[in-house]
Amino acid sequence: MSIFRRNDNKPVTGYKKEEPRKRGTSRFLEILVRDFWDLIKLNLLFCICVLPSAALFLLGFLFGFYPGVTIVLSIAAAFPIGGVVTAYLFYITMMLRDEPSRVWYEFKRKFKENFKQAAPTGMICTLIIYAQAMLWGFLLQGGSEHEILWVFVTLLTMFLFFMITPYLFLQFAYINLGTFQIIKNSIIGSFSQFLRSLMGALFGSLMWVLIALYFPISMRLLPFVFLIGISLSILFCLMWVWPGFDKLFQIEETLNQKKNETGKAD
Repeated sequence: MSIFRRNDNKPVTGYKKEEPRKRGTSRFLEILVRDFWDLIKLNLLFCICVLPSAALFLLGFLFGFYPGVTIVLSIAAAFPIGGVVTAYLFYITMMLRDEPSRVWYEFKRKFKENFKQAAPTGMICTLIIYAQAMLWGFLLQGGSEHEILWVFVTLLTMFLFFMITPYLFLQFAYINLGTFQIIKNSIIGSFSQFLRSLMGALFGSLMWVLIALYFPISMRLLPFVFLIGISLSILFCLMWVWPGFDKLFQIEETLNQKKNETGKAD
């Protein structure tokens, strides 16, 4: 598909690094307009990559087709998802850092660099998401005597999950550490930047909460989700999380130093 083809001869426009970065809504709209097509490309790439796992899960969960077997297979099919999410978040942060590039080139590069290390984490995160989906389905069918308590527990678990996971996959993308150290850093980092992590989780999960609460009417939003909805959720989330993550690990400062050193060497 030519939509994903890299063209190194085509100039990247819209990046004005000499200007101070905008904030809040102005910054979001700036990135949305400037990188609109890249957001769509990332969204489509992600949907293609997770389709086998998601299709198997839905086959077992919604249609009851050998549910035990298909759900186990869906977790196995989630093997590439950790690398996919790492590459996805990395490219969104490139937008936030005002770094011009090409979606397919950077996505493929980061996926190849990180998919082995990120694979187990991605499979565990997929399992948690599927468990959340099954629990929501159970609750929406009125299958609990203590429904309010379970809704509270489910929402709390979901927000904690969305608070911690961006730190996991951003570390896979930017920092060379062992997985257990990355998990430890993610838990400590997300709570040391609690407000940013919480707001990122709220904005990042808002669309999914609304889809769950208004199911099946919300299924009308599926074309929007497949086209750009996931990218918008991640962008919302990272606009809150990235400044705190960058402050903790000094990512932009380190990258700028490397660029300056490379420039002097040249």
